[in-house]
Amino acid sequence: MNLTHRQLTMFRAIMLHGNLGRAADACASSQPTLSRELGRLEQLLGFNLFDRVRGRLRPTVRALALMQEVERSFIGLEQIAARASELRTQSTGRLRIACLPALAHALVPRALVYLSQAHPELGVSVHPLESPWLEQAMSEQRFDLGLSETQEAPAGVALQPLLKVNEVAVLPRDHSLCRKARLQPLEFTGERFISLAVGDPYRTAIDAMFEDAKVHRATLFETTSAVAVCAMVRQGLGVAIVNPFTALELSGPDLVVRPLSVAIGYQVNMLLPDIAAPHPLQGVLADTVRKACAALNHHLSL
Repeated sequence: MNLTHRQLTMFRAIMLHGNLGRAADACASSQPTLSRELGRLEQLLGFNLFDRVRGRLRPTVRALALMQEVERSFIGLEQIAARASELRTQSTGRLRIACLPALAHALVPRALVYLSQAHPELGVSVHPLESPWLEQAMSEQRFDLGLSETQEAPAGVALQPLLKVNEVAVLPRDHSLCRKARLQPLEFTGERFISLAVGDPYRTAIDAMFEDAKVHRATLFETTSAVAVCAMVRQGLGVAIVNPFTALELSGPDLVVRPLSVAIGYQVNMLLPDIAAPHPLQGVLADTVRKACAALNHHLSL
């Protein structure tokens, strides 16, 4: 079965506009021509795409399913067109960064401050992605730079260690543990504890630390998001242990951060595409990320 781009464009226009008249205008064609093209497409597919009800076209279930696939294809084409437009209007084009959500609100904005000071007109797209989708996207050479916790370089990607810090405790305001400068695992005994989701590697490491210390906690709430963990702590629902970037960014009068006596490492690595031709300013971006990491590391060590 050979579907043409024109047939898919016509089908998409009918789905988006709801009738042949407006679809014909969008396709710079005529209503009779679109009607004939639709008939040919349905004959080629072997099923009806629309029910004809009182002169109107009502999409069938199969048409709705087909539209999902067509939209994915057209979104990809539109992204390519947008990228081509950027490259035409700018000598360098827009830089594209993929990073873990925890780094999108703490590390990346600091790096972009340095980058904007040096290149105020440079456009940047930031895409928060979870693992393993982040690493897969980097393997596909879709981004100029990635920030991940992965310890192994994905295929077609160079990995550079950036920063290794430790997880920290977060406490609600006026909690008794706020009086401590550094927290021991035993001091969490009996505390209402907000956890990351089961299966998260940091949840596993935290649970192992408390198990080794024979500490029982009341784990009533859990979530996949460190930001959500901090929000719950801020509301007084319990205490928690999270990555230091999220903790630092959200710390304030209602969220107190304390180091732990036991180290639970949090590693950040830079991923750079190793196959695609590098963006002309990729090196500048990498330098600003390193500078932001150094500033954060200094802040965390105070």
